[in-house]
Amino acid sequence: MNEANIRVLLADDHAVVRAGIRQFLDQADDIEVVAEADDGKAARALIEQYQPDVAVLDIQMPQASGIEVTRWVRATHPGVGVLILTAYDDDPYVMAVLQAGANGYVLKTASPGEIIRAVRDVHAGNSALDSSIVEKMMAQVSTGLRNKSVEKLTERELEVLTQVAIGDTNKAIGVQLGISDRTVQGHLAHIFNKLQASSRTEAVMRAVSLGWLPSDIEQMGS
Repeated sequence: MNEANIRVLLADDHAVVRAGIRQFLDQADDIEVVAEADDGKAARALIEQYQPDVAVLDIQMPQASGIEVTRWVRATHPGVGVLILTAYDDDPYVMAVLQAGANGYVLKTASPGEIIRAVRDVHAGNSALDSSIVEKMMAQVSTGLRNKSVEKLTERELEVLTQVAIGDTNKAIGVQLGISDRTVQGHLAHIFNKLQASSRTEAVMRAVSLGWLPSDIEQMGS
């Protein structure tokens, strides 16, 4: 394994499921599973120890749920990407995961290729959402915003969100737009507030739902 590999932590309380997912990931030459956890507490400890590029988490785990681990990762290790890999596609779970700051949400029914691509997407800074999840979320976001007055984004804020949608980091956005990282962070704070969003993915989805960004915007960064 070389340093260019995507270092992954895999957390699921079912050993057989973990073994299957690991087998999928091991098919990719650029992915290395550096640690496995069978509960949320162990996942946090191993993330702290290994500093993986991507944490692949189940939702329902003993000690701490995938949602709780995601919130902890966002607060303490913002550079670690989080991919939720679960059997649950219920709206409350999806919303909670996105609000916690997960970068991706993929169902365990996904093919090995789809799971591998999701890990790569999250590592690249892009969102990785199961197509059925996107449809459900877009419908829910549209319904939630329909009767609300949403303050429009400024031209600069829309430029920042467009770069977010195609997977650019704050630093890359700053370089692209000729502004500082701190200014980018300020714009994102205003964007999140206006769109009532708590994560980059949620903000992009809300902007797409409002027609402010094209629905295929993320493909531009692929």
